[in-house]
Amino acid sequence: MNTDPPGYLTEDLQLREVSGPPSYRGITSGPVQYIAIANQSGVVIAYIYANDEDDVAGWQARPDVGHEAHSGYYPWMIKLRACKARGLPPSAALDELVRDEVDTPQDPRSHVVPGPRRHADSLEALRDHPATSNSVRS
Repeated sequence: MNTDPPGYLTEDLQLREVSGPPSYRGITSGPVQYIAIANQSGVVIAYIYANDEDDVAGWQARPDVGHEAHSGYYPWMIKLRACKARGLPPSAALDELVRDEVDTPQDPRSHVVPGPRRHADSLEALRDHPATSNSVRS
């Protein structure tokens, strides 16, 4: 009987890099452009932001809204991933989301708030938007 430990216990692991779907980076230290997303009642639940310089686009939930902001994330992020897969810069992805208007046409639960794209000096300023409007400008 062989008493040597099996190879998987003694051999070096052969790590290989795997990746998920194409996606924009989520964090930037620079300014961001953003659009507001509202629920069916018209309450703003989150913002979708973009920064072309750092190839960043993401979802910033409003903390005062609760779980609804987090549950609304998925359909919008699927759209952003599709934009990235087609090679669109983040600002062009925002333009496409504005044109689409709703999260899912067959069962819309949230929509883009009409109006111009807004600007924030940083992600921190956007996160603080409901409490502090001084650092966010239209």
